Amino acid sequence: METVPLLESSQGNYKQSLWWRIIDESKKLWRIVGPAIFQRVVIYGMVVITQAFAGHIGDLELAALSISTIITGFSFGLFLGMASALETLCGQAFGAKKYNMLGIYLQRSWIILFFFAVLVLPIYIYTTPFLKLCGEPDDLAKMAGFITIWQIPQHFAYLTLFTLTRFLQSQRKNWVLAASAGIAFVTHIFLCWFFLYKWHFGLVTAVLILNGGWWMAVLVQFFYVVCGGCPDTWKGFSVDAFADLWEFVKLSTSSGVMLCLENWYYRVLVLLTGNLPNAEIAVDALSICMSINTWELMIPFGFFAGTGVRVANELGAGRGQAAKFAMIVSVVTSLLIGIFFWALILVFHDKISLFFTSSKVILNAVDNLSILLAFTILLNSVQTVLSGVAVGSGWQALVAYVNIGCYYLIGVPFGMILGWSFHYGVVGIWAGMIGGTFVQTIILVVLAMRCNWTEEANKASRRISRSK
Repeated sequence: METVPLLESSQGNYKQSLWWRIIDESKKLWRIVGPAIFQRVVIYGMVVITQAFAGHIGDLELAALSISTIITGFSFGLFLGMASALETLCGQAFGAKKYNMLGIYLQRSWIILFFFAVLVLPIYIYTTPFLKLCGEPDDLAKMAGFITIWQIPQHFAYLTLFTLTRFLQSQRKNWVLAASAGIAFVTHIFLCWFFLYKWHFGLVTAVLILNGGWWMAVLVQFFYVVCGGCPDTWKGFSVDAFADLWEFVKLSTSSGVMLCLENWYYRVLVLLTGNLPNAEIAVDALSICMSINTWELMIPFGFFAGTGVRVANELGAGRGQAAKFAMIVSVVTSLLIGIFFWALILVFHDKISLFFTSSKVILNAVDNLSILLAFTILLNSVQTVLSGVAVGSGWQALVAYVNIGCYYLIGVPFGMILGWSFHYGVVGIWAGMIGGTFVQTIILVVLAMRCNWTEEANKASRRISRSK
């Protein structure tokens, strides 16, 4: 059966009323966003469930796993970003009906990301001395370093899963993403219940179960692709994957820098908090807030994916104004959802951490941070979607500079000043970093609204014509 370009629009759509255009675009968007949100929520749900079991093992175990998750989050952010180059290239190539290029792009991405995966392995191996150097308590640093080494299999699962997801997503194979995540999630819950609740195995077993969940999702998607699920876009392994690697490296690394700077930003917050008095309680409370934030962030990440595909597809097909309209609909929809969760956190501020811990001290600490959590969620509902626009358009290098300036030249220093110089502690650090996110969001809004979308469509056409 002949492949149809993803969500292809007709010129007649622009003669319809604004209301019907919004409905039409929303249908196209949710066909991608719905499965993408489900996949991200349940995949991250495995991490949250593992943390919940660790929290009931002990406070030190929860803090160790939380710190370990911060460390592994560095590679998570790097590969999430580098894989997003496929969102640009596969989305635009699919819109331009260059179907044969998608499989080549996927294989090039595997080659490049595997090379980088080997390069960053020392982050896992030397976690304990690094944490001690950062001022973490010795017992916390030792346990976190030990657990991090056991998470190396996840490290390689990241690069495989993220690339496969973007390859499938760009061609409307969204049900595969949802199915692979669902199978992994159900299996993970059963294994956690059996080994951790019934048999009371320790933290290492919890990490091994989490590794298995990630790789189960990988294998479902991999075998679907190579066993005939994508006949138009996967023609088998090819030596063409080794051609034009340098151009692919440049886009992948700029994508990686752009998104990993975002992903690492609030993880830095947890590391800074580890240097405060009563670090164990502060880290536990903040880690719970970050877990809730990251779990909810899977919804904006779904819009990130949907917006990236929609924008890339329309630009690849030469429809610049349609790409702009897709962006506006996506941002407004995500913002409305963000307002809902913002209100939810404010209403249930004293109950949101009961899933993770029964410690009254930590419950009160999380309650004190709930307002900052609510506003972080609200900002992410816009900022994350605009990052998807950047990926779909190929602006990764530009946005990387914006992220460096807003996050690490404004947010982190401002947070440190409030936290230490003005003695506001974790509240001050987090408030300062929210300020950096706010500045970045304003800049991205201005860039998106002032963009010449017709020229962006021309750039996409030139990029695809250079690909071989």
